[in-house]
Amino acid sequence: MERESRETASIENDMSDLVLADLDSAVKVELETGNGSSEEGHHVSSVSQALFHNEEEGEEEDEDDSDDDSGTDHFNSEKSGTQLQRCERAGGGNLPDTFQTSHLLFYERFKAYQDYMLGDCKPSEVKTFTVDYLEKVLEPCDWLALWSTDVFDVLVEVKDLDLKDLKACVRLVLPLQCETKGCELTEDAMKSLLEATQHKVPLQQLQVVYEESGDFDQTALALEHLRFFYKHIWRQWDEEDEDDDFDYFVRCVEPRLRLYYDMLEDRVPAGLVAEYQSLLEKCSQCFQQFSVLRSSLSTDSDSELDNVSMVEGLKLCDQVETFKRKLHIIENPLLRYVLAYKGNARQQCVQSRGPRESGVKVVHVVTASCSSIQLQSLLSARLMPLCSSEDAEIQFHREPVSAVDSCHQGDVVIVLPGIYSVNRSISIPDSITVEGFGFPDEVVIEKKTKGDSFVESTGADVRLSNIKFIQHDAIEGILCVRQGTLNMENCVLQCETTGVIVRTSARLTMNMCDLYGSKGAGVEIYPGSVCSLVGNGIHHCKDGILIKDFADELDVMPSITMENNVVHNNEGYGVILVKPNNAKQCSGSVAKSEDPAAQTGEDKKTDLHFISTVSTTSSSIATSTTTTLTSSSSAGLQPEPVANNSIDGDTASSTGQKWPLSRQLSRNKEMSCSRAVEDLMDHQIFVSIQGNQFKRNGMGDFGTFFY
Repeated sequence: MERESRETASIENDMSDLVLADLDSAVKVELETGNGSSEEGHHVSSVSQALFHNEEEGEEEDEDDSDDDSGTDHFNSEKSGTQLQRCERAGGGNLPDTFQTSHLLFYERFKAYQDYMLGDCKPSEVKTFTVDYLEKVLEPCDWLALWSTDVFDVLVEVKDLDLKDLKACVRLVLPLQCETKGCELTEDAMKSLLEATQHKVPLQQLQVVYEESGDFDQTALALEHLRFFYKHIWRQWDEEDEDDDFDYFVRCVEPRLRLYYDMLEDRVPAGLVAEYQSLLEKCSQCFQQFSVLRSSLSTDSDSELDNVSMVEGLKLCDQVETFKRKLHIIENPLLRYVLAYKGNARQQCVQSRGPRESGVKVVHVVTASCSSIQLQSLLSARLMPLCSSEDAEIQFHREPVSAVDSCHQGDVVIVLPGIYSVNRSISIPDSITVEGFGFPDEVVIEKKTKGDSFVESTGADVRLSNIKFIQHDAIEGILCVRQGTLNMENCVLQCETTGVIVRTSARLTMNMCDLYGSKGAGVEIYPGSVCSLVGNGIHHCKDGILIKDFADELDVMPSITMENNVVHNNEGYGVILVKPNNAKQCSGSVAKSEDPAAQTGEDKKTDLHFISTVSTTSSSIATSTTTTLTSSSSAGLQPEPVANNSIDGDTASSTGQKWPLSRQLSRNKEMSCSRAVEDLMDHQIFVSIQGNQFKRNGMGDFGTFFY
């Protein structure tokens, strides 16, 4: 009996051990799947699952755990949509592969900076927030990486992190594995280099070696976000904003990130990209000069040399502000084309050919093929009258671009019915006539390939008629009158991006035309231009007609004639006037936007402090800086219209600078505002405005937008 009792007790003990083991394993599973922070009820459910092996309940519980937002698993790559792949090194070599992190989508970087890395930090808090983010996601030690510079790539092992300086403590992996770029590198030389840097290298220069385990995916991803931020987003003058009570992500990060991807995906003209990069370089150089000069000054010196330096410092300060203001305009998706861009470099280089030396006038006939009836009709209706004199000849072309490129002053291009697909822009630098032989719907010129513009007119007297233009991916617009005069009659313009643009000093006469489909304005009119719109239909655009008023005292008002046009079914206003912001105009006149994205774009102005060595801050955003939109396109800003009759405004000027400069610029979080007006028809920019019809325009018939 005692033996049977001992055996029974032994069996019971074994059963207890098994149950306890199951309980322990269940708790461990729950802790792992619930990220160590699930509630007590979840543990009970997991224990019940282990005891009763209920598969259905287990599946439901796993689903509940996956939905639990405990706040500790923010950096799971599967949740963020990022699956890091291997990046194979080109040309082989003895170095290992790294993670592929350079092809992240816009929303992935956007989410990382907004939700994890920066949040709602101020400019002065950027580094603190960044360090906090890196502490959570970086593996602290014992991982391999390539130390990549412009001179070499070498394999190292990370032994520790110094996040306050954004550096890592590393040691060489021996035997030495490296690739050099135009130099020779030995093991002793690399050891000496590391000793000189105290074995610390910048985190931005490290690329994590690829491992299939997934243990270092988040480390590789975090380093990519850090590297991209300091290369493409951060500006060295950002942290110098003393009055930095604004959301750095909304004001700076998002518009710069959007601009980067717009440029990457060819949505910004090449000329504007070059202009932006040039401005960045100039601003950086000017700011460095300013910083060096500021650090060399003494706070209590009254010497003549220091006084001269102070004056020079003020000049540099103003230059920095000017560059920053221009950069902000380009970074703003709504304003970059309206205010910043002066033209494509290629089109500006196209020179007029002038008349032929022989004095011969040429009629260029464009057709892929034509019937005898068409040819006979063409001869009797157009060719015979045009070629009646001996100093005229006829040339045939299969497509319109070559015909226009062959033209000299006074030539005529006749396009026969057909659909002509062109793969590059049409530039018209001479006074020529381009006409379709038939109705516009029969003579179609279509551009399908990407490019800065579709049709560019710079000739002194250009005439277009009876042609339908279909635009695809033309960044600048379907037609741009950059200079000279363009007379357009009975044309159809089917837009996809932007419509007709009339630049400063250019003239446009547009009669009996139909324009529709623009994602921006149907017609953009710039200061100093002359525009006559008679009998046109402008519809189904973002805005019907956009008029750019004064940007500075050098601009001249445009002269506009609008008669018998039908402006209808546009998303915004029928006619909108864009002009510089004036605090008095917007004060008390701006309705709260129904779109939260519009409310976050604030025209914030900063303190500008130029003081000596004890100073820790200097200038930031200029007085006239523009709004940053948080929406995904320029169409994101649509405040409710509020009637107001105030129209005129001037750009504020900065005066009364003293040394040390302590100019307190107001930052009242003024918003760029848009509102309807009643008396725009009486504005002096209109030479004549009568007989027009405005129907079903979403924001109203007339409005103003202040930037």
